[in-house]
Amino acid sequence: MPTNLAEKAAEHVVKKEKDRPISFYKRPKLVVTETIRERNIESVSDLIKDRLDDWTVENPDVGTMKAQMKIWDYLVDYYFRVELEGWEKLPASPTLIAGIHSGTWLTMDAWVFCALWWRQFGTQRTLHGTAHDMLFGMPGLGTYFKKVGVIPAGRHSVTAALETGHDVVVWPGGDVDAMRSWKKRDEVILGNRKGFVRQAIRSGVPITPIATTGGHDTVFVVSEGRWLAKKLRTKKWFRSEICPVVVGAPFGVSLEVLPMHIPLPSKIRIEILDPIDVGSDSDKENDAEYVDSIYKEVERSIQAGVNRLAVKRKFPIFG
Repeated sequence: MPTNLAEKAAEHVVKKEKDRPISFYKRPKLVVTETIRERNIESVSDLIKDRLDDWTVENPDVGTMKAQMKIWDYLVDYYFRVELEGWEKLPASPTLIAGIHSGTWLTMDAWVFCALWWRQFGTQRTLHGTAHDMLFGMPGLGTYFKKVGVIPAGRHSVTAALETGHDVVVWPGGDVDAMRSWKKRDEVILGNRKGFVRQAIRSGVPITPIATTGGHDTVFVVSEGRWLAKKLRTKKWFRSEICPVVVGAPFGVSLEVLPMHIPLPSKIRIEILDPIDVGSDSDKENDAEYVDSIYKEVERSIQAGVNRLAVKRKFPIFG
């Protein structure tokens, strides 16, 4: 039997060999392979790397999707009163959907789109949402993401999903888009991030833009807090250049470094736009001029869609 606490701890962390039980009385060697001090921790992504690598492009868990749709049906139909048009514009083959999203960490315009996709297609056509490293790596939330088909917004995961024959939705602007100030609510900000264009070219799939309005009224970003982000070094630790100051429920004016607000019941409108063909020459991903032309075409398309939807808005929140 073990004679000290170190040996007891060692026995509890030993992994069992496949189909071969290990006796409790066997004394394995206690080997320290790595310490936090020895690890090169430069960001939160480094701390949660194991979780970020634990993704799958399998279909969402049907039981989870059906159970949660009872909630999403209420949110879509009554709380956010979502209007979505343009299903007929979706290509029959897999596509990389690109759009904007709003609401800081809780981008409800993105979530209701994914919920409506499940309502429209169910198990017949799988859509993978994409999430920021911070959100995907959170305990509990990351597990939920995997069950509903969300994957990290990275090259390997998106490529795998498209190769599987699934659709993927990306938000190229990331944090600079989701956390843009309320006065920019109808501006399309993709952040000059063109990786999604190269991804579509590599994978040989069209880009389908989507336009949305209303998400920015679920919480009011009064300041992007870029100066504060520099002070707090959020770029290093949270991969974000913005530290937004918001007005929302339940805390009123607050600094939202992490998800803290309850989204207000703003009316959300979504329009699926005409797909953009990127061609079949995968070498074009290295053609900067060609990539830029596709990027600008996507940007113009989304902005035109947002302009059309914004005209329908009579008043913030109420739509």
